[in-house]
Amino acid sequence: MHIPDNYLSPATCAVMFAVAAPVVAVSAKKVKVQLKEHRELAPMLGIAASLSFLMMMFNVPVPGGTSAHAVGGTLLAILIGPYAACIAVAVALILQAFLFGDGGILALGANIFNMAIIMPFTGYWIYNFLRKHNHPSIGAVVGSYCGINLAALMAGFELGIQPLIAHTASGAPLYNPYPLAVTIPAMCFAHLAVAGWVEAFFTYVIYEFVKKVAPKEIYGGNIVEKAATKKQNSLKYFVYIIIGLVVLSPIGLLTSGTAFGEWDTTELLQRLKGEHIANSVPAGMTHGINYTALFGDYTVPGTNLPIGYILSAITAILIFFLISKVLMSIYDSTNKASIHQNQQR
Repeated sequence: MHIPDNYLSPATCAVMFAVAAPVVAVSAKKVKVQLKEHRELAPMLGIAASLSFLMMMFNVPVPGGTSAHAVGGTLLAILIGPYAACIAVAVALILQAFLFGDGGILALGANIFNMAIIMPFTGYWIYNFLRKHNHPSIGAVVGSYCGINLAALMAGFELGIQPLIAHTASGAPLYNPYPLAVTIPAMCFAHLAVAGWVEAFFTYVIYEFVKKVAPKEIYGGNIVEKAATKKQNSLKYFVYIIIGLVVLSPIGLLTSGTAFGEWDTTELLQRLKGEHIANSVPAGMTHGINYTALFGDYTVPGTNLPIGYILSAITAILIFFLISKVLMSIYDSTNKASIHQNQQR
């Protein structure tokens, strides 16, 4: 679901940035308020971004030779709230694009809108509705399944409208060459049949684990009376989950097929020729942005692919940890300044 650069026209990228930016800004403002009230949200943001990053590394095969992956948007919304989840997934997507070349730089607006906005907000709404009707576990499964599929539908739409809005005078597509009749069924099938169930599985298993060992970490839930429970260091349980996902991350390498709409120009050209659609890549794609990431495709120079995959995961987690530490230090300095001002009064 990570749309690469040059698949969307510059106009589409600009529109998606314009649509996503206000939601991210509002989410950041909400999270800032939450951090003032709950200092422990800072490390949870780092943990949440790590969870999403790791879940996206587990590619699974899809019939037809492509692949797909989970995202964890609804799971994070259940754990830390939809606004914080929006920020966590957005940070993970930004890191993936700039450091690992997974998803485009110009396409970040579209990818953030699909995976960091549509998924956590719609998934959490469904979960919360069923939670209020005493079916939280069902809500977690249904919300996560629907959230990722709605995001996939949107990605299919963004890709599929390109031949309609960006083409030459003769009608040849300038960017993604596949029309809506191809992109929407391809994206929806991959996620309805495979990725949606993987997303639901991850969400259900981690949700049930957290509900059992650290119920107070579930956002807005009243699973147990908080006054009757002792303060516990529940973050260690999330560390266990992250370590487990890091160790298992090379499993994602077992899937060789590239996800639909994420091919490089060489792969795309082979498909276009094999399907007798065209003998060349659309002109806009050949003259677009060509960004080379430091650890492209999660590879680390001098290591084999599985080790590079694990090192990439560890690198991302360390970055998220540093970000959370910075947030905590900012909170502490702001809080001290506020206390000092109150004392002077």
